[in-house]
Amino acid sequence: MRLKTSYLADFLSLLFPQLCPACGNELVAHEKVICTDCHYNLPLTNFHLQADNIVAQQFWGKLNLEGAYALYYFTKGGKVQNLMHHFKYKGMQQIGNFLGNVAGKQLSGNPQFAGVDYIIPVPLHKKRLKERGYNQSTCFAQGLAEKLNGIVEENNLIRTKATQTQTHRSRFARFENMQEVFAVKNPEKLKGKHILLVDDIITTGSTLEACAIPLLQIEGLKLSIATIAYAE
Repeated sequence: MRLKTSYLADFLSLLFPQLCPACGNELVAHEKVICTDCHYNLPLTNFHLQADNIVAQQFWGKLNLEGAYALYYFTKGGKVQNLMHHFKYKGMQQIGNFLGNVAGKQLSGNPQFAGVDYIIPVPLHKKRLKERGYNQSTCFAQGLAEKLNGIVEENNLIRTKATQTQTHRSRFARFENMQEVFAVKNPEKLKGKHILLVDDIITTGSTLEACAIPLLQIEGLKLSIATIAYAE
């Protein structure tokens, strides 16, 4: 039976080959989600080795963070952009879980991210969530949770109003657009906890900052931030 199943899988792969969402090359049998070449050659930031990395510096003087991190560098027209496009707009939720595992392996030995209690994805507005069908940040959070032994908490931090897209907005306009957009439903649950706040891409950091402000008002809460990619 296993042999027949293997033949069937091989036959279907000939008719409908699976392609790497980063480079477009065909995946071979042992490859999952992305090809081996992309897995080892996408532009890693290694921010987990730099406490004062660029992401952390964006929040200096604004937020009191335990740690800040992004897995990849994002460049326009690059493979990471291709990957993120398939993840957010082509329904490939498995990309988020896969990259969450990759990031989680890096962060699991980092003292700044030790003892994470809850992993909170940046929430989408209900309308956007219905249109897309899933929150890409939740997919990433689920992959992280598998390696960090944290609990994904996606119903406590809520988005109270819809906002216009951040694309093509200036740094100040992005910040203005995100004012008073997020709230915490049950702050008691998060008292004294270490929270890892996650998003897909960080540019100016305005969205993450807006999420962090109500969280950091909770007594004893420690906050860290992680994203899939950093875009300058």
